[in-house]
Amino acid sequence: MASILVLGATGYVGGRLVPRLIQHGHKVRCLVRDRGKTLDRHWEGVGIFEGDVLKAETLPEAFAGVDIIYYLVHSMGSGEKDFEQLDRIAAKNVTDTASRSGVRQIIYLGGLGRREEGQSKHLRSRHEVADLLREGDVPVTEFRAAVVIGSGSASFEMIHHLANRLPMMICPRWVYTRTQPIGIGDVLRYLIAAADKPETAGKIFDIGGPDVSTYREMMLTVARTLGLKRLLIQVPVLTPRLSSYWVNLVTPIPAQVARPLIEGLRHETVCENDDARCVFDIQPMSLEEAVQRALAKVRDHDIETTWTEATSVADQPAVDQSHLRIDKRVVEVDAPADRLFSIISSIGGDNGWYYADWLWKIRGFIDKQFGGVGLRRGRRHPDDLRTGEALDFWRVEKYIPREMLLLRAEMKVWGRAWLEFAVESLGENKSRLIQTARYYPRGLFGLIYWYTVYPLHAMVFKGMAQEIGRRAESKTI
Repeated sequence: MASILVLGATGYVGGRLVPRLIQHGHKVRCLVRDRGKTLDRHWEGVGIFEGDVLKAETLPEAFAGVDIIYYLVHSMGSGEKDFEQLDRIAAKNVTDTASRSGVRQIIYLGGLGRREEGQSKHLRSRHEVADLLREGDVPVTEFRAAVVIGSGSASFEMIHHLANRLPMMICPRWVYTRTQPIGIGDVLRYLIAAADKPETAGKIFDIGGPDVSTYREMMLTVARTLGLKRLLIQVPVLTPRLSSYWVNLVTPIPAQVARPLIEGLRHETVCENDDARCVFDIQPMSLEEAVQRALAKVRDHDIETTWTEATSVADQPAVDQSHLRIDKRVVEVDAPADRLFSIISSIGGDNGWYYADWLWKIRGFIDKQFGGVGLRRGRRHPDDLRTGEALDFWRVEKYIPREMLLLRAEMKVWGRAWLEFAVESLGENKSRLIQTARYYPRGLFGLIYWYTVYPLHAMVFKGMAQEIGRRAESKTI
């Protein structure tokens, strides 16, 4: 079996690929920016290396002795305007280091789309990365895919929420562009199979399901599977920019992620060859079956990974502790520590924020209007958390089961904010909740923001801490 390094292991595809590679008997290692994001994955025997593909000096140790590299990273989700340049740097660093390290194959997941046609920045960058990887001495196996149908994927979540929430939709021209969707399970099967087929090195494979479809047909398929009737009306207006703002309001997908996805639909993304089916013994599932499987996973809260986990955050400057503004609440609870923490770890999503939930919803709505993520991202699972994943408009920065949950704010604020819940056991049936909100203001407006909203925050934080304690004592979420 091969020695494999996965780049992008904590992302949507990578997070599902790693355990399957282990099941196939491969020796797997991962390069991640933050080791903490892998602690909750339970990847037995996987070597974890901390590094950054944007920093060449952090790569050699992870690359040493590796046979195959899976390249599953991209910078689009970072929100950086110059993501194309970041993708170039990453590809060049990986190519150079892989060549020096004796790697024998790079397996890359790119995007469909004819190069001779005008392309969105996102698709152009996907193709450029493939070219840069091929400039090195290591043969590249490139898989090119369009829309990936699976629970938790950005494209599918956009389709699902539009179909589920809107009985009638005014649709722009791009919903009629042809594409060839593929189920996430089939994508993973192709990626894994390539590791056992050295003859695929140096080749390009277009992969897609058996159905050539449009976004309109996909939305109607989702609606039909959900037992809903939907009316879609085409209009000649609504540019990708305006469409992305509409998607931002209606779905969990923020405008900066929706826009490159939508811009990519101006041109067809259909397989240009059938080589994959000739080389691999894989029969991709139909669109309807892929949709049914994805919706079943959503219904059963069995979402393995989500697109939000791929979001990277640029290095932040250190926090001057003397500038922090803090709201701390301590509540003693007549309940075991485990029960108290179970209430904390179930916060957000459909469970709500336990106190003045309508105020949280208003805050999420306001955040959406200013281009923020809002509350609609929800949770991956109703009572299970892991480090690095999104939770409404927060991100789980640190998670120690039965002890501590630290959330970092991703809503629009004038500064940086965190919300921490810690639990201490005081005996067999008694525990203590320590709830701490920290805010690091940015400039004068940051201070004005804190003191302006603090009376409201103080009421909400006090009420939330007390309600968490009450629910633990009453054994209800």
